[in-house]
Formats: sequence, structure tokens, C-alpha cells
Amino acid sequence: MLDYFQRNSVYCHSPYVTYNYWQYPYYQYPYQVRNKNDVDVTIFSESLSAYKQLLKDASNVLNHLADSKSFAAQVMGAAEVSNQKEVDRLIKSLGIKSNFEVTYNPDGIHLRFWTQAQGTECCKLDMAIRWR
Repeated sequence: MLDYFQRNSVYCHSPYVTYNYWQYPYYQYPYQVRNKNDVDVTIFSESLSAYKQLLKDASNVLNHLADSKSFAAQVMGAAEVSNQKEVDRLIKSLGIKSNFEVTYNPDGIHLRFWTQAQGTECCKLDMAIRWR
């Protein structure tokens, strides 16, 4: 008995018919081949270094919120009365070097950190933490 691909000639592997990726998933077209030396990783490595800073800042905020109940109460209290300036000041007082944005609602807090590499936004880190 013939399988589906043998019965339907449209799916046969030939340069004149439609290529079926499910039947031949590893076929490489000649124009897709690239030399390893053509890869430039400068922006990628700068983005990785910048992301390390984002992770340090996020870890710093998490550690202070988790370890200091008084600091966590100050942040929650300011958020409950919608005092955005005080929430931003409290987070900035931790020595955050990255750009950040804090939003909150009755269920929790959302922290967004981002940074730039070579003048364009390269990395961002979003954290959503529930408090109710």
C-alpha cells in the first residue's frame, strides 16, 4: 500500500513541485547556507551584559521586598493609596541602575525593567508579583 506522499505527486521531492517540510525537514536550500565567520555577536554580547544588570536590579528589589517586611509594607501602603511618586522613590532608593516602571492594582505589583545597548532598547524584564 502506498503512503500519502507516494499517492499524491504534488508532495514528491522534486525541484519543480511544492516542497513538503514535513516529509523532508532537514533539506537545506543553497541560499540558506551561511559561513560561520559572517556572524557578528557584538550587539548580542552587549545585550547579554545589559541583561545581567537587569537581573541584578530585579534581584535587589526582590531581596529587599522579601527580607524587609517594613519595606514591603511601605511599598504596599503607598500603592494602596495610589501614591505613584512614593512607590517609585522607594524602588529607586534601592540603588536601581536600570530604567524601571512600576504599576500596581489591588491584586499585586508589576515591575518592568529595561535598558539599552548601542542606543536602542535591547532588553526588558517583566515581573508580576501577587500580594492578594
